[in-house]
Amino acid sequence: MSDAPPAANPIAFEYPLSNLRNSLKLAGHTKIVAIGSSSTVGEGNIEPFPSRLELALRKRYPNQMIDVLNRGVGGQEATNEVLRFKADVLDENPALVIWQVGTNAVYRDKDFKLSDVVQAMATGLDELVGLPMDVILMDLQYTTAVVNPDKIKLAEQMVSLIATAVADHARTGVNLFRRFALMQSWCNGGVPIAGLIDPNDPSQLHMSDWATEGVTLALDGAIKQAVETQAST
Repeated sequence: MSDAPPAANPIAFEYPLSNLRNSLKLAGHTKIVAIGSSSTVGEGNIEPFPSRLELALRKRYPNQMIDVLNRGVGGQEATNEVLRFKADVLDENPALVIWQVGTNAVYRDKDFKLSDVVQAMATGLDELVGLPMDVILMDLQYTTAVVNPDKIKLAEQMVSLIATAVADHARTGVNLFRRFALMQSWCNGGVPIAGLIDPNDPSQLHMSDWATEGVTLALDGAIKQAVETQAST
């Protein structure tokens, strides 16, 4: 496995990021909120994707004031996160919300009821889509704790349920960032799954620095394309 992170992947969002594009056109303050669990807030010594994404966006738009607010809480799931929406998302009035869901529904399946998680996703999306902000739903990470033989079927079911939740909100322009499929493609391409996992994490749940950088590059590339495609039309 190369020490360099993978190049930006070919995954593209289905819908433009109109609110983010409009915010970037102004000379004001563009806010992005990332809400989720431990792979959002960060674990161990691995810098999480929100701060990496902030740096990438500030480099691309050097004349803009851009903040990616990290609203991750370790161990939570959609059922907990939706309760934090007002203070952690809505009150910030972001141009873009990145909502990372699903991992703990699989990893801690005894603590979370799948139907409750699905309902929370629907409730949260219903709350977000009527507001002047773009929404990206990010699914599970592909790590051993999530895809081992005892978990893989549940993980695949969760991935499918997240995709369905996005499809149910297709008319409102919710985008899906397929993190699970992206990381799985790296493994299928010859990257050992151990390379995707933080070597200091005995749970084998959290992503390595290499994988986190790769996910950030892919997310940044998808955002760039969605903003620039809209700008050129």
